Amino acid sequence: MKLFKLSVVLFILMWLSACTTLGLGKKDTDAATDGAEVAVEDRSADSASIGGDNASGDAETTVIVGEDQYQGDELNDPASPLSNRVVYFEYDSSAVRQEDQTTLAAHAAYMGEHQNVTMRLIGHTDERGSREYNLALGERRAMAIRQILMLHGADIKQFQVTSFGEERPQAEGHDESAWQQNRRVELIYVGQ
Repeated sequence: MKLFKLSVVLFILMWLSACTTLGLGKKDTDAATDGAEVAVEDRSADSASIGGDNASGDAETTVIVGEDQYQGDELNDPASPLSNRVVYFEYDSSAVRQEDQTTLAAHAAYMGEHQNVTMRLIGHTDERGSREYNLALGERRAMAIRQILMLHGADIKQFQVTSFGEERPQAEGHDESAWQQNRRVELIYVGQ
């Protein structure tokens, strides 16, 4: 048994040293000494040369974050409306708030440009109301989001609509602050 544990430890140490030697780790600059700059290098050539590829077969991309710049997948840009993937609702309502319209228009434009992308819309409610009512309300909320996205250019084939009603709360609690966080639709990109 001790020999087996020793073998596992040695294997892990050799694997970690190989990753460091081949430069497969992420290169970061120190945020405290160099502002907010982070650099991640493209490792597609290194991965191909050692026979490794990730699950999707896509190469890693270069990401540079500075004071005024972001290079990488626009869905992950924190300054973009695409980074907001939750829409909140008022009590017992499936009406989309005016302040969410810009975010939804940005998501619709992205989906229009990327026809291979599928979005899962997951509707949620707070705990008030019957289980059946809340499942229907969560679905109405998700369908309202889908309708707006389609009006802005997304295709109906790009959507999966689900409702969990009150079953998966974002916040635990029995007061308005918890209920506000639970009345939502989550926008989840499935195929990119």
